[in-house]
Amino acid sequence: MDILTSLALGVCLSAACGFRVFAPLLVLSVAGVAGHFTPADELGWIASWPALSLFGTATLVEIVAYYVPWADNLLDTIASPAALVAGVLASASVLGDLSPVLQWSLAALAGGGSAGLVQGSTVLLRGVSSLTTGGFGNFAVASIENVLSVAMAVLALVVPLITAAAVLVVLVVAWRYAGRRRLARPHA
Repeated sequence: MDILTSLALGVCLSAACGFRVFAPLLVLSVAGVAGHFTPADELGWIASWPALSLFGTATLVEIVAYYVPWADNLLDTIASPAALVAGVLASASVLGDLSPVLQWSLAALAGGGSAGLVQGSTVLLRGVSSLTTGGFGNFAVASIENVLSVAMAVLALVVPLITAAAVLVVLVVAWRYAGRRRLARPHA
C-alpha cells in the first residue's frame, strides 16, 4: 500500500475512533481475521480472535452506554483520551510499511489529531444537546455517531482516498458553519 493511501486510511479510521472508540478497531479486527487487512507487524494482535472478542464486547458496552442520558456525558470524559489513543493505534496499524519513527509520528499527529478533532466536536454537540433537550436528544446524537463510526471505518478500508476526501469536505463545512455561527452571535 502506498503512503498516501495508508495515510488516508489511517486518518479515516482515526476520525471514526472520534465517534466511537472501539467500533473502528472492531472493524479492523474483523477485516484482519477475515484476511482482508494485515496490520503492522507490531500490531498484529489486532487481527486475532481474542482482540476480536475484546473489541466486540467493548463496542457493545460503549454503544449501550451512550444511550443512557447523562451517563453519555460522563462517558465522554473517559472516551476523549481513549479516542486519541485508539486513533493513534488505528493509524499506526495501517502505516506499518514506514520506518517506526515516521509510522508513529504520523500516527500521533494525523491519527491522534483527527480522532481528537472529531471527539471534541461530538463532546460539544452532546453538551449542547444535553442542555437544550435535558439529555433526551442525545439518543439521536448517539445513533448518528454509531452509524458514522462504523460506516466510516468500513468505507475507509474499501475506498480510503474517497473516504478521506469526504471527511475533509465534512470538516471544512463544519468549520465554516461554526465560523458563521460565531460571527452571527452578538458580541457582548
